[in-house]
Amino acid sequence: MMDLFNFSLNHQQMFVLVMVGILVGMAKTGIHGAGMVAVPLLAIGFGGRTSSGIMLPILILGDLMAVYHYHRYAQWKYLNLVLPFAFVGVLLGAYVGIFIDDVVFRQVMASIIFLSTGIMIFNERYQSQMILQNRLLIACLGLAAGFTTMVGNLAGSVMAVYLLSLDLLKNQFIGTAAWFFLIINLAKVPFHVYSWETITWSSLFLDSLVLPFIAFGSFFGAQIVKRISEQIYRRFIIVMTILAALIMMFQS
Repeated sequence: MMDLFNFSLNHQQMFVLVMVGILVGMAKTGIHGAGMVAVPLLAIGFGGRTSSGIMLPILILGDLMAVYHYHRYAQWKYLNLVLPFAFVGVLLGAYVGIFIDDVVFRQVMASIIFLSTGIMIFNERYQSQMILQNRLLIACLGLAAGFTTMVGNLAGSVMAVYLLSLDLLKNQFIGTAAWFFLIINLAKVPFHVYSWETITWSSLFLDSLVLPFIAFGSFFGAQIVKRISEQIYRRFIIVMTILAALIMMFQS
């Protein structure tokens, strides 16, 4: 056991922190799906409520790394369409999130992601602009992204559906997602500090130790993305989105 910042950490928890840092870094720079492993991994190591306060600053550090690598590729005209609805989703999640059964929440969200992925595949196959031309769909995806990221840090798959529908290049996809999550995750901080009280000085100091591993993961992820073609990357995102929904559906 090691005592750090009011945490008594065993070797398993220290290993979890290292792996979560690497996985979050990779997820933020384009290896979609790595974050779906990091969230439950941290919850297993530290418990659901405590892990949420540890995870959010780690995600923000990962967002900063992603913005550093890909900021110039962000497509703000598409961000501006979805951000207002995402903010509403965050507020909704902050209010009702603590009353939602975790298993039911994951199953509902998995169903929504499956439906959204079906629309995304339809867009891919028929070169449709269904999502982009339908403001109601954009609003629903924005609300879902804000709500799920507030309640369970699970918005990556929802945003993948929206961003892939825009037919963005892989760097534009990652850069736009990076700015979206940096803005939304910063907006979540006051709720975690003052309402849920899951972020403390002790958790922030613990998060600071993870920074080198986030940096390594983000660099490693960026190098992998460079070597993937545009078409393969799009297929990779679709497959990982479906896999993430399956994991969410059957996770106890």
